[in-house]
Formats: sequence, structure tokens, C-alpha cells
Amino acid sequence: QVQLVESGGGLVQAGGSLRLSCAASGRTFSSYAMGWFRQAPGKEREFVAAISWSGGSTYYADSVKGRFTISRDNAKNTVYLQMNSLKPEDTAVYYCAAVLPNTPASPAGTGWGQGTQVTVSS
Repeated sequence: QVQLVESGGGLVQAGGSLRLSCAASGRTFSSYAMGWFRQAPGKEREFVAAISWSGGSTYYADSVKGRFTISRDNAKNTVYLQMNSLKPEDTAVYYCAAVLPNTPASPAGTGWGQGTQVTVSS
């Protein structure tokens, strides 16, 4: 099991930027592909981005491609999500989770953190 703590959310104007962090505990962190997901009020949780265990491969939802960048630092057991050109529709609670290596948009079932709120004002 991997314990996850997300941080870095906040209130930002449209067009602004935020950098989210996901700190993971456990010595097996570097063996997991990791992903970011988000859930807006009244909507289901959706895939945002994922990164392979080595960081060599990344995957993005079409809605964030070209604006968001996922990265990881295995030495720090941390995954990041750099979010640029934010839009009001990006408003949601953002979560990180381990994902299945062959289907990076699918959570691996190892649990979720508490999430971090991102609010983008127009």
C-alpha cells in the first residue's frame, strides 16, 4: 500500500498556473506508475495525467494536453502536476494515485490521498 498526500492547490485566476505535489510513503513508490485524477462537483472522478515508474512515458487527457505537465522525482517519492493556462473548467479536487502500468488512466486500487482543491476564477 502507498500512502499519498496531495498539496499545492488554491485559488487562481483563469490563465494562471499552479503546481501540485503528491508525496508518497513506502519504499515501493518508484515501482509504481502514478497518475493524477480530478473530480468536479456533481461529476465523476476523471483521469488527468499519468507517468510511468521511470518517468520515461507520460499520458494526458485531451482536455489538458499542452497545458499540464506531469513529472516525478523518485528520490523524493513525489509526483508533480504543473498546470498552466488554467481554465474555470479545471476547477476540481485533484487526487493522485498509483495506476495500472498498461492502462495508465485506470487506478491500481492501492488507495487515494485526501485530494487538493483547485479553483479557477473567470
